[in-house]
Amino acid sequence: GARQGHGIRVRGHQVIRALLDRLRHAARRRRGDADAATGRMGEDLAHRFLQRQGYTIVARNYRPASGAGEIDLVAWDGSVLVFVEVKTRADEEYGAPERAVDAEKREHLLRAARSYAHHARVGMERTRFDIVSVVPGRPPRLRLIRDAFRISQPL
Repeated sequence: GARQGHGIRVRGHQVIRALLDRLRHAARRRRGDADAATGRMGEDLAHRFLQRQGYTIVARNYRPASGAGEIDLVAWDGSVLVFVEVKTRADEEYGAPERAVDAEKREHLLRAARSYAHHARVGMERTRFDIVSVVPGRPPRLRLIRDAFRISQPL
């Protein structure tokens, strides 16, 4: 059911998910790599954010057998298969998180995307590359950049 909390209508399952995310994030930080923990937290936030935008998430952290690249999230947006790169930064002191998706990163994403599309039997013309930029905080700031780059762009 829903309840009122701090003037915001909150659903119980949303509170539980947020709490579990915080616990997972804290456990990752205790185990060591703070950057990896922040990245995973960003992926968790982006996953739910995209679901609220109507995307259907079908894979997380897809890595082809060749090891060439990794795709953070794979989702359907209507009839389009979307490969999503999630970029999380503690702040924007050194620029927006999405600026980290350079030509080399796009090349790795493209290789992994071709592998996924091939195995899913989806033509690359029915795919798209999106970026979700995440800056944690209270509340976290998430920005969706649809069609962030195209295959035809020089790599």
